[in-house]
Amino acid sequence: MPSKRTTLPQLCFLLVTCCLYLFEAVPIDKDKTKVNKEQHVEKEKIESSDTGLYYDHYLREVIDVLETDQHFREKLQTADLDDIKSGKLAGELDLVNHNVRTKLDELKRQEVSRLRMLIKAKLDSVEDFGINHMSLLKQFQHLNHNNPDTFEPKDLDMLIKAATSDLENFDKERHDEFKKHEMLKEHERREYLKTLDEEKRKQEEEKFEEMKKKHSEHPKVNHPGSQDQLKEVWEEADGLDPNDFDPKTFFKLHDSNGDGFLDEQELEALFSKELEKVYDPKNEEDDMVEMEEERLRMREHVMNEVDINHDRLVTMEEFLKATEKREFLEPDSWETLDQQQLFTEEELKEYESHISQQEFELAQRAEELHKQREDLERQHDQLQAQKQELHQAVQHTEQIGRA
Repeated sequence: MPSKRTTLPQLCFLLVTCCLYLFEAVPIDKDKTKVNKEQHVEKEKIESSDTGLYYDHYLREVIDVLETDQHFREKLQTADLDDIKSGKLAGELDLVNHNVRTKLDELKRQEVSRLRMLIKAKLDSVEDFGINHMSLLKQFQHLNHNNPDTFEPKDLDMLIKAATSDLENFDKERHDEFKKHEMLKEHERREYLKTLDEEKRKQEEEKFEEMKKKHSEHPKVNHPGSQDQLKEVWEEADGLDPNDFDPKTFFKLHDSNGDGFLDEQELEALFSKELEKVYDPKNEEDDMVEMEEERLRMREHVMNEVDINHDRLVTMEEFLKATEKREFLEPDSWETLDQQQLFTEEELKEYESHISQQEFELAQRAEELHKQREDLERQHDQLQAQKQELHQAVQHTEQIGRA
């Protein structure tokens, strides 16, 4: 069974990691193939991109502060992921250094202040008054709003659980956003066709079909995570002889930060060669948003096949076990996005209905704002007129007094 012992980078990954969809493959140093087992390389600190969580900055700062406490680090090294997710580790916060707790208290006060400012800005934008700001803080699940001044074990527990849940839902949200992107493209295409005469419409339809055909005419895409796919990376990206392919060496080569795991970023870097077969940013028919969706699908597939304990990290042991499976040697063909139906007509109609409703509400709001502007201008004119009358009255009184 894979070890469940947790290192600090794993906690950072659990809380801060996300899909790095816009990164290209990490350049490979060919000299790394000369592995010296006796050489000990200091592990690099994991550098993660923004998670996309609205509390990302707060999350990172809390992790940075906790890293400075020796007691917490030691407890973390003997904890497993279940202890972290269940909140058991959060109880160790009572034993951390006083200076660390003080820094965490200040971070929490800053975060509560930031959330209150966001709430105020939102309420001001909709002209909504008389609402209790404290009650609105309840919608934020990453901190204990009942105690806005000090960082307690409950705050760490809530932060871990919120980040875990949000990151687990991240992929689903990405898929949903991609589907909306595709439906919006089709909606706009159809709306544009309505503006054309019959002849031009026919030309546009022919051009559309020609671009679809051109996009689909690409080299065979290897099944993600298969021997063929990894050998291609070994040969073309690493510059090594495919006949010398060795899974253990491959793992070490692509564990770019040397932490003993392949994380989601490192896995996605492996698919760049496959994606380049299908997508070229110079080609009009190739949509780079689709390319990132394809990258996500590939990473999800490999994780589902290889990540035995579902901790979003692939160990050497998990990786080697996957290379022993039949699917690794004789995989099924991989269907790219252009071979799949991304949405149904019913889904498109529902989306278009949603767009129409949004456009209607925006038009209403625009009309309301226009009326408000007219009212303000009218009130301004009235005030100017009153000011002028008052000024004339004062002048008249002064003239009478001088007479």
